[in-house]
Amino acid sequence: MTQLILPLALFDAAEFFGWFVENANYLLVFVFMMIESSFIPFPSEVVVPPAAYLAAQPGHDMNVAGVVLAATAGAVAGAMANYLLALWIGRPLVYRFADSRVGHACLLDRDKVQHAEEYFDKHGAVSTFVGRLIPAVRQLISIPAGLARMNIGSFVLYTALGAAVWNSVLAALGWWLGRTVPLSALFEQVERYNGYLSWAGMALLAACVGVIAYNALKKKESK
Repeated sequence: MTQLILPLALFDAAEFFGWFVENANYLLVFVFMMIESSFIPFPSEVVVPPAAYLAAQPGHDMNVAGVVLAATAGAVAGAMANYLLALWIGRPLVYRFADSRVGHACLLDRDKVQHAEEYFDKHGAVSTFVGRLIPAVRQLISIPAGLARMNIGSFVLYTALGAAVWNSVLAALGWWLGRTVPLSALFEQVERYNGYLSWAGMALLAACVGVIAYNALKKKESK
């Protein structure tokens, strides 16, 4: 248990990356992706790519499909924590938590919760899928789903699909790097390509905002 807690208590991306490469297995992929998918800030980029990198090496116990499955299961479990928190505790206490020091320590605030809630209200269940692909929205999209009492079967389905797409992209990156770069260069390359993925996510967010704005203008013009 000490080995599991230490990287969280003294988190440094490069140090954790090295620790994870040495200890990676399906259980750790599941646990850390569950953490990443909850309201606790944690980067999936330091979990899935190195796990897939190792899975691409001959003779390793893991395989890429198993990494994606474990990561997706962890993402759904973490999202369920947010969903149930919002469902059971309710909107007032979620906002109270977002305003608290603990909420701020988890990089959560009132504006983020409100934006996620507005996004969900306007775009329905499909936003749960798309939201899993967008930075910052990914961890929060399950909160408005719980607040809106979205059907739990639909929530799990859309969350799993979105998480599977995202994890497949990260795993594909790790698998490709496993065939092209040495282990000593892995962290640097993951950081490099993560920048591209972040820009792609922001472009997707911009596209979604553009579609929303276009539809809003179109409705005004038709009135």
